[in-house]
Amino acid sequence: MIEIETTGRTIDEAIQKALDTLGVKRNNLDIKVLSEPAQGLFNLIGAKDARINAKVLFPPAQYLEHFLAELIKYMNLEGTVAVEEDEEKIIASINGKRIGSLIGRRGRTLNELQYLLNTIIKRQFSGIKKMIIVDVEGYRERREKTLTQLAKSIARKVDRLGEEQVLEPMTPQERRIIHLALKGDNNVITYSKGEEPYRKVVIAPR
Repeated sequence: MIEIETTGRTIDEAIQKALDTLGVKRNNLDIKVLSEPAQGLFNLIGAKDARINAKVLFPPAQYLEHFLAELIKYMNLEGTVAVEEDEEKIIASINGKRIGSLIGRRGRTLNELQYLLNTIIKRQFSGIKKMIIVDVEGYRERREKTLTQLAKSIARKVDRLGEEQVLEPMTPQERRIIHLALKGDNNVITYSKGEEPYRKVVIAPR
């Protein structure tokens, strides 16, 4: 559990310092007032700052897990959420019965959910830079194999026709799969264009 103590001329000022230091929203903090501010004589002699203890209720990974668990419950689905974290990303894996509705056609629903969660987490935790990845029933691994095969197939077409091909909009990690799959191909190059969440990979002849 992450917690700090801060001081300020007022309780609100001490709370704001805690919010700025921890990079979280007010609704994700448990605040305890340790001492009230005292003005002192002539507002100078013996004046004391307010002092508070601020505790983060949910760190990013735990917040993500809690959010998804509540979402599953709200949708009347049966599933469990497991969260793993490393230096670059937080991965939430969802497994359960009839949980496939969270994937959608070609993973569209899952990608939209992941985009939404990245936005929510970044708003709740202003200092976080980790990517949020959401997976359902191992879909991401299956999708990676499909995209790798697609990349190589399109690359052969580009080489044969001498014309670039633009793929459908993809998430950042899906685009990365395409780029890596063709990194060693001497006949084509890849680059991305457009704005999120409609950014696309272009496969072009060298």
